Amino acid sequence: MLKRKKIDISMTEENHCYENAMAARVNGILKDELYLDQTFDNVTHKKRVAKNAINLYNDVRLHLSLDYKTPNKVY
Repeated sequence: MLKRKKIDISMTEENHCYENAMAARVNGILKDELYLDQTFDNVTHKKRVAKNAINLYNDVRLHLSLDYKTPNKVY
């Protein structure tokens, strides 16, 4: 179905396995910690929840790899 709609399957630019691992990690956080794995009633609700999750990930959630700072604070 993805190919028919001309959507790339890989989550990376170069189809590199290590980049896929990073994308899978971020997707796991979004699903497991920020509840983006649920079923939504409509696209508007999904977009609102996704926007909130991204904000939490970048502005609120402390990251061990960033010495317990947020990505927006570091970058």
